[in-house]
Amino acid sequence: MIKDTETKEIQNETERQRSFIELARALTQQKMQTIGRPVTYCLTTFGCQMNEKQSEAVAGIMDEIGYVRQDSEEADVVIYNTCTVRENANLKVYGRLGHLHSLKDQNPDMKIILFGCMMQEPQVVEKIKKTYSFVNLVFGTHNIFKFAELFYDMLLSDMQIVDIWEGTDQIVEDLPTERNYTFKSGVNIMFGCNNFCSYCIVPYVRGRERSRKPEAIVKEVERLVADGVSEVMLLGQNVNSYGKTLENPVTFAQLLTMLEEVEGLKRIRFMTSHPK
Repeated sequence: MIKDTETKEIQNETERQRSFIELARALTQQKMQTIGRPVTYCLTTFGCQMNEKQSEAVAGIMDEIGYVRQDSEEADVVIYNTCTVRENANLKVYGRLGHLHSLKDQNPDMKIILFGCMMQEPQVVEKIKKTYSFVNLVFGTHNIFKFAELFYDMLLSDMQIVDIWEGTDQIVEDLPTERNYTFKSGVNIMFGCNNFCSYCIVPYVRGRERSRKPEAIVKEVERLVADGVSEVMLLGQNVNSYGKTLENPVTFAQLLTMLEEVEGLKRIRFMTSHPK
């Protein structure tokens, strides 16, 4: 019964977010008719392959809403997926925000969005609020599945929206995504980390370990293979801890065996495993 309830909640959240995609798409179509051209977005990713994968999810939603991706930051929407593992990544974001401020002075309708690990640090969020109040939307790593809803709220608001969660146990499946490559794809198998290494901030910004159900992972890989993917990269902060949080625990080795049976899949890679 608990399992069925959890499944229904996930399905309801997926449907809920898809409804916000439709609402945002309607507003986008109205805007395009008003300005007489397509609306554009620029998405820049800092950090690891987990961030790259999450950027693909954001890009997929932006595409469905009706925005066209471009490399130039002279776009209607500029999105930064931030990293906080290295200080240099933080400094790059602050430097680029200074440039975006001048672009927004020229185009007040421009929207600026920041999300990812850097936004999970309270002092960073306070700095964004005080020094970079022209940023329109700020959210972290735990509620990326709410992007469509947050984006819709942003389109309707003149105020800065900040939505940071301290943690979550939710994993919402089957939302849009846009792959960077036709022949290979990253696949999230788990999120978070329970190893509090003295030099690492990851457990604080990514939260505790939580694993996707193996059936959902196999289903995603099968769908990718059917779409031409021959190589997958399994992603997680600590992939060899996979499955420990599941109601019916599954080991990482068992998951690899399940994926090896997917017909048409030629190569399975994974990162990162913990030395212990």
